[in-house]
Amino acid sequence: MLLAIESSCDESALALFERGVGLRGEWISSQVSLHAEYGGVVPDLASREHLNNFAPLLEEARRDIGFDDVTEIAVTTGPGLAACLAMGLAVANALSLAWKVPVFGVNHLRAHAHSPFVSVYEECPEDFDTRLAEEFLPHLSLIVSGGNTILARIDKDRSLSILGQTIDDAAGEALDKGAKLLALGYPGGPKLEKLAVGGNVKAYRFPRALVDKQHLDFSFSGLKTSLRYQVEKMEPSAVEADMGNLCASYQEAVVDALIRKSERALKAGGYRSIGLSGGVSNNQVLRDRFEALGKKRKVRSLLARRCHTGDNAGMIAFSHVFENRAQKTGSLDIAPSLQLDKLA
Repeated sequence: MLLAIESSCDESALALFERGVGLRGEWISSQVSLHAEYGGVVPDLASREHLNNFAPLLEEARRDIGFDDVTEIAVTTGPGLAACLAMGLAVANALSLAWKVPVFGVNHLRAHAHSPFVSVYEECPEDFDTRLAEEFLPHLSLIVSGGNTILARIDKDRSLSILGQTIDDAAGEALDKGAKLLALGYPGGPKLEKLAVGGNVKAYRFPRALVDKQHLDFSFSGLKTSLRYQVEKMEPSAVEADMGNLCASYQEAVVDALIRKSERALKAGGYRSIGLSGGVSNNQVLRDRFEALGKKRKVRSLLARRCHTGDNAGMIAFSHVFENRAQKTGSLDIAPSLQLDKLA
């Protein structure tokens, strides 16, 4: 049994994963309501809440399943907020010493890339390695979150390489900042998505930066500026009256850029599957368009479960298993200053 710990931002999370079975339990404590009044995550507040949250979460996990069979611990070591990562690392190291089991560091972004495969593993754990090699790899991964927008390739040896990424703002940040410009509150992305339902995606023509370039990088900073200029030339009452169309058109600009770049990567060839993960992958419009892309290009499309789109410990546990690191020696010398802030 593997215990996983996640604390990279404002979610305190635990998961228990049994090799040969899959996820046995997941526990999470969110801080969204605490940070809402500030319009974003406050690092000092977030780290303090981790300190308060992990003991109750551990007690809940102990009551639900127990830790008697835990033989290893996996913990997020970056990227993330240093003070928040330190809390998870402290918990992992303390439990490692108490239980005399090894602790392993897991890269948060690699875990997102691996998360769409959780359901594949749980369908038939004993055949996972064979199926992965024969049916799903090479794999094109689109990671879309508030801090990152990345296209990556997972090869047959499970190595991961970055094909393209944002050169400025991430897609999730663009959605959240767009929502802020429209005075929708925090967290902005889900609120913007809700208001976009039924809106006309062609009502406003917002830019799609870099979509005609041959490389696979993204850019969303100009999109935010375009929305600001559009709002500034409208009367507040007009903005309110046409909010649905504004949200739908703005969201479409983000989704369209993501899908176009993903399709360009697929055209380069050689992929058997595509995967969508990260917090923004919870957006239903993006999920629908991504699945449609898979059908169009005749490849398997894998979407991270909604419970694994945001920060969670389930994906941390699975990433450790996915990379077949069980035979490596665990280490107690992981420190926040040694964040694994590179995806590959």
